[in-house]
Parts: sequence; C-alpha cells; structure tokens
Amino acid sequence: MIINSFRRIYGSHPLHLLTLTAGFALFGYVLATIKPQALWNPNVWWQSIAVWFAAAIIAHDLVLFPIYSLADRLLVATGGGRPSASRVPVLNYVRVPALGAGLSLLVFLPGIIEQGAPTFKAATGLTQDVF
Repeated sequence: MIINSFRRIYGSHPLHLLTLTAGFALFGYVLATIKPQALWNPNVWWQSIAVWFAAAIIAHDLVLFPIYSLADRLLVATGGGRPSASRVPVLNYVRVPALGAGLSLLVFLPGIIEQGAPTFKAATGLTQDVF
C-alpha cells in the first residue's frame, strides 16, 4: 500500500529512486576524487577522456545504432526472428556472437592500434608488438 502511493506520487518503484540517488552520489564522488581537470589533456586534446566520451556518444547514437538497428530489422524481416521449436529465436544466434565480438573489439582496440604505447611500456616494461 505504501509502495503504491509512492509509485503514484513518484511515478516508479522506490528502488528506482534509490538507484538514481546512488548513481548521482557515485558520479559526485568520482568528480570530487579525480577532479574535472583530469578529464582534459591540454597537451594532446584528442587523448582527453572528455573528447573520447563525446566521440563515443556521437559515434554510437548517430552512426552505429542506425546501422545495427537496420541490420536487425532486415534479419527479422527475412524470418530470422521467428521462434524455433526450442522457442529461442534464430536471430539470437547472430545477435549474441555479434555483441561479444563488438565488445571484444571495443576493449582491445586501443592495444591493437598501439594507442598508449609509452604508457603501456612504462607500466609493464613490454612493447605492444605482440598485438
């Protein structure tokens, strides 16, 4: 009964408000700890965290999302989205490996293109030649 009245006033479950509050508290803690100046590299502007974050948003929302949404719609239109006898759509056998491959590329791309070679060498004493 209390949750229903809270939901009627707030518009969602109390855990939603708790999660949002915890997320904003964590964001505030991170900004207080690392300071906003750490997000910008004045010597090499394109290596700044803020620039990469903005580029990632633009690249995903304006380029990648329309491409993979269109690919998904085409696969569904060709019949790949119909459930088989096991009730798992055949399309999931394409979606899951593509997601895994994309995330692996995202994680390992800086090492593959040898970005941050001096930092990697300073931290490990090794070169990035193995990539």
